[in-house]
Amino acid sequence: MPNSIPLPLPRVPGAPSLPADLPEPTASGQRALLDRYGRQARDLRVSLTDRCNLRCTYCMPAEGLEWMPTEQTLSDEETVRLIRLGVEKLGIRQVRFTGGEPLLRRSLEDIIAETTRLRTDEGTAPSTALTTNGLGLDKRLNGLVAAGLDRVNISLDTLDPQLYARLTRRDRLADVLVSIDAALAAGLNPLKINAVIMPGVNESAILPLTRYCLQRGAQLRFIEQMPLGPKEKWDRSKMVTADDILARLGEEFVLRPAGQPRGSAPAALWEASSRDGSLPAGHIGVIASVTRPFCGNCDRTRLTTDGAVRNCLFGNSETSLRDLLRAGATDEELATAWAGEMWAKLPGHGVNDEGFLQPDRPMSAIGG
Repeated sequence: MPNSIPLPLPRVPGAPSLPADLPEPTASGQRALLDRYGRQARDLRVSLTDRCNLRCTYCMPAEGLEWMPTEQTLSDEETVRLIRLGVEKLGIRQVRFTGGEPLLRRSLEDIIAETTRLRTDEGTAPSTALTTNGLGLDKRLNGLVAAGLDRVNISLDTLDPQLYARLTRRDRLADVLVSIDAALAAGLNPLKINAVIMPGVNESAILPLTRYCLQRGAQLRFIEQMPLGPKEKWDRSKMVTADDILARLGEEFVLRPAGQPRGSAPAALWEASSRDGSLPAGHIGVIASVTRPFCGNCDRTRLTTDGAVRNCLFGNSETSLRDLLRAGATDEELATAWAGEMWAKLPGHGVNDEGFLQPDRPMSAIGG
């Protein structure tokens, strides 16, 4: 880890206090997004909007949320400037665009194109990915691929139209399935399908979703429900755990550890094959953020749609780069503030601790 020296505070008004032990930049002025536990953030999650065209029960109330006023959110130019800063000065190598629903950002293709023109510390374009609910994705795929989009994750919690409508409060399952087929046809591999499993709600979807994804060569990823939506919707004692999901899968599939290094990936991968041999074998991921935390290998940093950088999905610590940027901060000052926020990252998310406090922002305002 680089040597530490006391640093002067940035001159820009409103700049946060910086820790005295924040590592110094290199001789070339480069910084690394390190924390005190030796982790380095290489993966930037950019929330492009807090708005969504679904109203998933585990994410927001039926009436939606109070959306951020446009003047509080980052402009395209501000968004691209901060992405450029992350890639060119802070060691970011992967950029994932999230929301809310990122397809609601009309300029998404332009932002992706600007991102892929950048070069990382390895001399290559940063990899780009999109997490989406899939509504309308099929109509924009050509433009997104032309802009340089590498991969897509699509959220899908059930294949039952009635249950989908109850979960999302919208009758749009057919539109999502069209987008999945279009993404597969476009060659966006591996196409990942994200499914949140909730007790007494969609446990019955585990096996049908697995059959569906294996048949199409998509990578299904089951996600333990996390405390990021309405507080009354999450009960740690009643959640469907990774063990529960694997047990249900074992009824119909033979599971073997995928055998490839997991690294900083959130999903533990399994090779799945049907017991009767009726389906192609494939990979299934399980993201067990609650029961099997992977904080020790986390390499993520998050930028909210209103320009706050956060060091943990479950945390309440953040630094507003928007305010610094609009006050006239230089790239060096913005980089220092960003590095200071990441340096303060805790060793773990603390979800299982008695004193855990749910994040003060909803999931749609943080970004996935």
